[in-house]
Amino acid sequence: MKKYHSILSDLEYKIMDGKYNPGQKLPSVRTAAELYGCSVSTIVRAYAELEKRHEIYSIPQSGFFVVEKQEDWRHNTDCETIDFASASPDLNVFPYLDFQHCLNKAIDRYKYQLFTYGDPQGLKSLRQTLVSHLAGDQVFTKAEQIIITSGIQHALEILAEMPFPNRKRAVMVEQPSYDLYLRFLEAKGIPVSGIARTATGVDLRELEEKFKSGAIKFFYTMSRYQNPLGTSYRAEERKAIADLAGKYDVYVVEDDYMADLGAERRFDPIYAYNRTSHVIYLKSFSKIIFPGLRLGAAVMPERLLETFYAYKRNYDTSLLSQAALEVYIKNGMYERHKHKICSRYAERIRAVNEAVNRYNEAGLIEVSRVDSGVYMQFKLPRTVNMERLLKRLAARKVSVVSGKPFYLTDYLEREKFLRISISRAQPEQIDEGVKAIVEEVKRGSRW
Repeated sequence: MKKYHSILSDLEYKIMDGKYNPGQKLPSVRTAAELYGCSVSTIVRAYAELEKRHEIYSIPQSGFFVVEKQEDWRHNTDCETIDFASASPDLNVFPYLDFQHCLNKAIDRYKYQLFTYGDPQGLKSLRQTLVSHLAGDQVFTKAEQIIITSGIQHALEILAEMPFPNRKRAVMVEQPSYDLYLRFLEAKGIPVSGIARTATGVDLRELEEKFKSGAIKFFYTMSRYQNPLGTSYRAEERKAIADLAGKYDVYVVEDDYMADLGAERRFDPIYAYNRTSHVIYLKSFSKIIFPGLRLGAAVMPERLLETFYAYKRNYDTSLLSQAALEVYIKNGMYERHKHKICSRYAERIRAVNEAVNRYNEAGLIEVSRVDSGVYMQFKLPRTVNMERLLKRLAARKVSVVSGKPFYLTDYLEREKFLRISISRAQPEQIDEGVKAIVEEVKRGSRW
């Protein structure tokens, strides 16, 4: 990240996090330049951008001050409830002003072109921009192999229903896995089977046996920050999955929806180890910007493109949204916002881990080892009554989600756990929330 973007993100984060309070004077331009080890012109540029975003204001010969903002709809939530349930991004970090600027730029740049049906594959300039954007995640592809979809869910539904060159029909999913997709597969009557994935990973020998004999069309997996476990596959697991896919002619649908929330300096997805074009890579933009954008990208092997187009059937993605996303990425705003949200979420994950260490002395709860992303698994003793636990936590205004919906209906080897999401959990509430969970689990284990 460029020095300017890093400084701008840090200043904006400190304002949003209350380190610089409304009405407070910011460090002088020279003082800030010394603090950040940069030129005065870089600070002047950062302050000017913050002023344009109405985050700060200037008083001639006095300096720069933080704007006193009136309460708005973003804060009109139930502040008493400790929200460990919601999977949506934090409302207070949505990049409203940035994206509004990008929408205006997109209209100026493309004008009438945006109000036609366009290319069902997606806006060509966006796909070209995504070639270099995806390369940062070790996904090297051509614009012709990228298809823009109305969110990742849409791409997953198409893949489930379309035929594959291997002429197999069954879909294999991790257990537990993305609940909405499991319900879709069951509702459509698509043959589906599961393989256990725990906080320690997946049994590769069992995976190979299923690939060899299960008539599997594709294996749906989240290699990074899996929902609901929050864990990631080790490098050797990712490489092994790619190798097995080529060996047994089974496709892998890699849902890397959390790619941008990674703290690791290097994380090569399964796609990066793929040498036989058996991996379909899916990327979402909703976890970084906002869910309502409804844009995802699918990187498809060439042999699947024509069939995917046929099943996609319509022009379902807003060209205006696509054009605005292109501007957002090209202007460096996406990278800057990514840095901001990653830092914020990492702090919350750290707060959860610290609270667990503080209150879970008896070790009743097994917590997945996670330091980035959004989700964590709190594995519970078998003796705990889940329904009663949820009710007691709700009475204490702690909102959590049971792990039960993340399994196929007929899958029997289930772990009993809570999925903890930190995206809407306010930092000052995390300690209290974790304490309440530990207390109620301890109480529940004696029922």
